[in-house]
Amino acid sequence: MKNIVLVGFMGTGKTEVGKIVAQRLQRQRLCLDDMIEWKVGKPVVRIFKEDGEPYFRKIEAEVVREASKDKNVVLDAGGGVVIDENNVKYLKEHGILICLMARAEVIYQRTKGHLHRPLLNTPDPVASIDKLMKEREEYYNRADYKIDTSDVPLEEVADKVIEIYEHHEPENRTHMVLT
Repeated sequence: MKNIVLVGFMGTGKTEVGKIVAQRLQRQRLCLDDMIEWKVGKPVVRIFKEDGEPYFRKIEAEVVREASKDKNVVLDAGGGVVIDENNVKYLKEHGILICLMARAEVIYQRTKGHLHRPLLNTPDPVASIDKLMKEREEYYNRADYKIDTSDVPLEEVADKVIEIYEHHEPENRTHMVLT
């Protein structure tokens, strides 16, 4: 059985949907950020602050290679993991890549209480979110499927992820799903 890999911008529901899907399918759930924190020995926010994004991306790529070898897991990956083409290759090799999406305003409402997110500490966080999402759009398009979580309860998003997984055929990759 292939892995289920959830990617997408922060606040789109990757962590919560991953938990629901893993529980329903009785699979192990792996969180890429947790794995990176364990490997480095400090929180992601400190890695970015103290070591910089290039170091974080290097460690992220190592962890992706390790995690993509696992079988039958639900993996929620960080928002920028798809920027590296090799990460996408490794994740797709043993998994179905599903991108969760949401409108910038929705993402802001879901994440505005998370002060550890530097992107939100700007004069116009919604514009910052929208700008970065547009910059990453081509990378998110590498996913096999997309689900818009803006107006859908996460339980229903999990249902859609499971439905995609159960009906996935490799030749039908890059199929757009909007709920």
